[in-house]
Amino acid sequence: QVQLVESGGGLVQAGGSLRLSCAASTRTISRSYMAWFRQAPGKEREFVARIRWSVSVTEYADFVKGRFTISRDNAKNTVYLQMNSLKPEDTAIYYCAASLNYYGDLPARYPYWGQGTQVTVSS
Repeated sequence: QVQLVESGGGLVQAGGSLRLSCAASTRTISRSYMAWFRQAPGKEREFVARIRWSVSVTEYADFVKGRFTISRDNAKNTVYLQMNSLKPEDTAIYYCAASLNYYGDLPARYPYWGQGTQVTVSS
């Protein structure tokens, strides 16, 4: 089973930046699809960004386009989420997810998940 570990969350002021990392336990992830989701208190988990690992094809939710960038490092089996121009409404737990068969924005279709990392943006 693929194991994912997120890091890089923290407290930042509005307008600031953070870079989240998600390290995978196996190189099998190099043939997978990976995504970032987030979940704020009282809200459902929502899609943020995804990447087709082998060719670096990416997609983003409309509310983060122009602010967030997803990327990967093949040598480190790691996917990143660079978050710029952060807003208080970006406050949430951010999760990375992986699938060997699915490339989309539905959380239920991703079988592998990290534990999440908290991002808090102060106003």
